[in-house]
Amino acid sequence: MSASYDKNLAVVVLPPVSGGRLKDRKLRSWLARSDLSRGRARRELLSQIVGELGLPYPAEGLAALRMWGQTGDRPNVWIAAADPVYLEPRLDHLCLHALRQHGVSAAYLSPLIDHLQQALADGADYGFVHLGSCGYLRTDSPIATAKVPARVLDQESPGEYLPKGDGADAHRKLISEIEMALHDHDINLLRARRGLPPINSLWIWGGGVAPVRKKRKQPPLFSDDPLLTGYWESAIAEAQYWPGSITACLDETPAGFVAELPEFEANPGLLETSLAELRKALESGRLSSLVLLFRDGVRAEFRRSHILRIWRRDSEILQ
Repeated sequence: MSASYDKNLAVVVLPPVSGGRLKDRKLRSWLARSDLSRGRARRELLSQIVGELGLPYPAEGLAALRMWGQTGDRPNVWIAAADPVYLEPRLDHLCLHALRQHGVSAAYLSPLIDHLQQALADGADYGFVHLGSCGYLRTDSPIATAKVPARVLDQESPGEYLPKGDGADAHRKLISEIEMALHDHDINLLRARRGLPPINSLWIWGGGVAPVRKKRKQPPLFSDDPLLTGYWESAIAEAQYWPGSITACLDETPAGFVAELPEFEANPGLLETSLAELRKALESGRLSSLVLLFRDGVRAEFRRSHILRIWRRDSEILQ
């Protein structure tokens, strides 16, 4: 960790804020006083967080870290994530749907993974397994995989995110076999009758081996995201589930922390409530600095001195 790390820094991942979503004028004015910016490209969430904290980003093994976060045990084999997606044919390209908002329950995913295991992996040097709504591919002969999860390219063409160079052919061959095996599967016919998009492919990403557990100083984590949890587990650092509010996070630790609000939280007022709690913590001196990472790519960085920027009352990013 960087020597300049601020022990009273909080890094918080929040719902989208741009496009007039934030109605409270006082909170809009407060946000406008921060160093406010919008990222040009989508990024994987762990990479954003470790970038803010000056922590190392794994060179490989993101899927293994996610499995680690789900199970609490370090995987000791090569693992890639194999997550269900819908590839929608359009006029001149494919559009990937990560099936994120409603998720893919184990009731839908389990028969598909079992079918792939029987149809493709029986007797092969690889195998499929699922944990909840997450799929995984284990193989004795590692293959090239995409580097980012499907959520990063949701509603986009997947082409530029696919592996290139050595191993790309093996990746394409496997994906083609998976798509043929999933075509017209009974689960997809059932989903169609229920008005749900088919699961017609898997997004293979994050392949590698989990890092060896090594103690590293990190602020406490409050998150339900298994990839974040696995990264914290690998550093023997404190990690808890999201406790339901920023106030609960503040009560759990005397210093700074990382908090990730659930991506599809049903409470529509959670954004404003969380911002109000963070504003109070910053202005009271409970936190000395604050970085807000909104899920629409907006980033806000606060120092306590920013409270003096009274001439800033709004921002076109928020409008």
